[in-house]
Amino acid sequence: MIKNTLLILSLYLFSANLLANSDINKVLDTFHQAAENADQKLYFSLLDEQAVFLGTDGTERWNRKEFYDFVTPYFSQGRGWAYKSRQRKITHISTGINGDQIAFFDELLDNKNYGECRGSGVIRLTPQGWKILQYNLSIPVPNGISSEVVGKITKYHQKLSSSN
Repeated sequence: MIKNTLLILSLYLFSANLLANSDINKVLDTFHQAAENADQKLYFSLLDEQAVFLGTDGTERWNRKEFYDFVTPYFSQGRGWAYKSRQRKITHISTGINGDQIAFFDELLDNKNYGECRGSGVIRLTPQGWKILQYNLSIPVPNGISSEVVGKITKYHQKLSSSN
C-alpha cells in the first residue's frame, strides 16, 4: 500500500514537473523571440515585477525599470537581438520564499555577434503564469584561454581607471 502511494506520488510530481517545464520553455522561447522582434510589451510581460537582468558586461545589472529604460531606445527603433537556445536545463525547487514555486534554468545560446552565450536565471510561478525573476546573460570562456582573457580584462580596467 505504501509502495503504491509513493509510486503514485512520484508519478504525479514527475508529470507536474514535465508540465511546468513545458510552460517554462515556452516563456523562455517567447522571451527570446520577443527580443528578436523588438516586442517590448511582450518581452517585459514575461519579467517579474522584481526582475533583475544581468548583462555580459560587469556593469550591467538592471532592475526591471532600469532594464526597460535601457531597452526602449533599441526596441522603439525596431532593433532587437537574437539569441537561439540550443540546450536548456531546468531545475525545480519545490517551494521558494513564501511558498512560491520556483525553478532555476540555464541554457546555451547562439548569437550572431557574441557566438556562444549562456543564459541562466530564476523563474517563479505567479498567478499570471511563470515570470522571469532573474536573467543572467554571460559569455562562457573556455578554461584553455581564461588566463589570456582575464589578462585582457585586467588591462582594460587599468586603462579605464588611468584615464579617469
